[in-house]
Amino acid sequence: MTEKLGFEGLRAKYKDVLSKAFSTNNIDLLDSFSKNTNEIDRKAAMDQAFRDKLLELLVEDPDTLENYVSFCIDSCRRQMVTATMPVVLLGDIFDALTLNKCEKMFSYVENGVSIWKEELFFVACKNNLLRMCNDLLRRLSRSQNTVFCGRILLFLAKFFPFSERSGLNIVSEFNLENVTEFGGESSSTLKDSLDEEMVVDNEKSKLSIDYNLYCRFWSLQDFFRNPNTCYNKIQWKTFVAHSGSVLSAFASYKLEAVELQKSKLNRLRAVNVEVEIPGSKEQHYFAKFLTNQKLLELQLSDSNFRRCVLIQFLILFQYLTSTVKFKMETQELKSDQADWVKDTTALVYRLLSETPPNGKTFAECVKNILKREEHWNGWKNDGCPEFQKPKQPAQIDAGDEIKKTRKRRRPVGDIVKEYEGQNKSYMGNNDLTKLWNKCPDNLAACRTKERDFMPSLESYMLSGLETVGGKRRTACGGWGWRALRLLARRSPHFFIHTNNPIERLPEYLDTMVERVSREVAANAAAAINGQSSKNSSDKTPKQDSNEEEITEEQMEADLIKDEDATDIEQVPDSTHAGEEDYDKNTRSRVTMITTAQLDVVSSKLSDWKKLASKLGYKPDEIQFFESENATDSARAKNMLQLWFDDDEDASVENLLYIMEGLKMQEACDALKNVK
Repeated sequence: MTEKLGFEGLRAKYKDVLSKAFSTNNIDLLDSFSKNTNEIDRKAAMDQAFRDKLLELLVEDPDTLENYVSFCIDSCRRQMVTATMPVVLLGDIFDALTLNKCEKMFSYVENGVSIWKEELFFVACKNNLLRMCNDLLRRLSRSQNTVFCGRILLFLAKFFPFSERSGLNIVSEFNLENVTEFGGESSSTLKDSLDEEMVVDNEKSKLSIDYNLYCRFWSLQDFFRNPNTCYNKIQWKTFVAHSGSVLSAFASYKLEAVELQKSKLNRLRAVNVEVEIPGSKEQHYFAKFLTNQKLLELQLSDSNFRRCVLIQFLILFQYLTSTVKFKMETQELKSDQADWVKDTTALVYRLLSETPPNGKTFAECVKNILKREEHWNGWKNDGCPEFQKPKQPAQIDAGDEIKKTRKRRRPVGDIVKEYEGQNKSYMGNNDLTKLWNKCPDNLAACRTKERDFMPSLESYMLSGLETVGGKRRTACGGWGWRALRLLARRSPHFFIHTNNPIERLPEYLDTMVERVSREVAANAAAAINGQSSKNSSDKTPKQDSNEEEITEEQMEADLIKDEDATDIEQVPDSTHAGEEDYDKNTRSRVTMITTAQLDVVSSKLSDWKKLASKLGYKPDEIQFFESENATDSARAKNMLQLWFDDDEDASVENLLYIMEGLKMQEACDALKNVK
């Protein structure tokens, strides 16, 4: 009890000294009086004294109150009162004054934003200032006190840093409480309820503003306040239908002359009695428009009203097409929806440019503002990193200088574009990029001779005569496996039926090695005989014919030892020539298609994708043909050319068989008629 009385007495003394110091504007008097007192007790008593003195000054004019708060700020800097005391006094002042006086007093708060951002006050007062501003906003009407609300929000934006989490809409929430109420009797139309002179004349035709248009117009506000409803399939159809009706009304209903528009605005004020201030000729602006049925025709004549609605469309479209971090995976427009948004955006900008006054300038300003909004959206997607001022040259340390000397790496996108301009590919590694760009056509690179690692039949089979570890190579499993694959690829003997069954694989391979060796010797002898007959001119034709007969008889006798005569007759003569020549001649004779045939059949393939799928091409390959060629004929020709080049089973006969199965009779007939 004694301590309480001591505190009360100290507060009363401080109040008297405070009154004298404030009246004489002598802060030294207050400072000298409180030097010999404990700091904690002194600050507590001084805080209460300032609040008590404020109760006496509330009846004074705002200038006196501003001087009193400034006097408290100086006291804070001399450590006589707590740092939160000036904002506490401002909160008490705003709670006690009327809204008109609060609006005048708030100018002092706005002008002192640099004071509140000082290190002494910012940390201690930021929560109190935010609470004070929120209390003011609760008392204000956003439709009638729009300017004052905007001033408060601008002050908070100047006071708090950009990265302050309390001032950011991090998770992209919408003001769902902003519900627009409208309605009326659906059985009656506006045309019946309005006078004849209020029907809109648009040159020769008349625009009927009925109840259906009225409902569609104001129901769009539900989509504007909650854009996520547009991702619903049914809601999207509703939004598209309503938007089309409203924008068509804007496009067909041109704004009238300024004089006639002013007269209609006067009639609007006459209808809206609650808004009109008696005795005031000032033109008022309302951020939220009235939804009475009879006012829609007049509102369509208001350029501010039209601009407000069109800008709402643009804001909604920007949200739907932007990348927002907190959107769900399902909240994404489809291709047809994105195309509609793009076309409608162009229409809205055209309507904005046609809206007087200065329509084109206004449309460009809106476009620039929304473009800047994209940067803020990207900043929020990155987690709202803090903005920092660049360091001064004197503050740059050695580490920063080292970083400056380092060469800045070029963006990967620029490097890729540079290589694409040279028709090359960038693989991210110098050696890999050099290797990849040696041959731009991958298929052509695979068909080069350097890529053919398969040995010739003669050289590989003759290596079977060698011995490794005391046994012939034919007994080695790895060598035998490769020999079988090579025989199947390049020797006709592998597929000939024989009466001698194979008991063991090494024995079969020994037989094939001996046969190939005899064929090599016979080919070599034939080549020598042919050369000798060409160079020797003294031999008679009879002698030459005898030597040829002997050679043929010997070759035939050697082959009959191992195989039947029927087996020998089945071996093509071209086999004894070079293996590459045999493959090339056979392929050109059987499988290749002529240029004339290719052109004719390509022009008749209307459904070439169906044929491509049948030939084994995948969807991405079909898409490649479609993107690389302009016409269906060129796409079909490109596809068939690659098929004949790459597929071993490709032939004109197989192509006809496949097209007949797909019922492409016209293409089949065209291919058969061309040789």
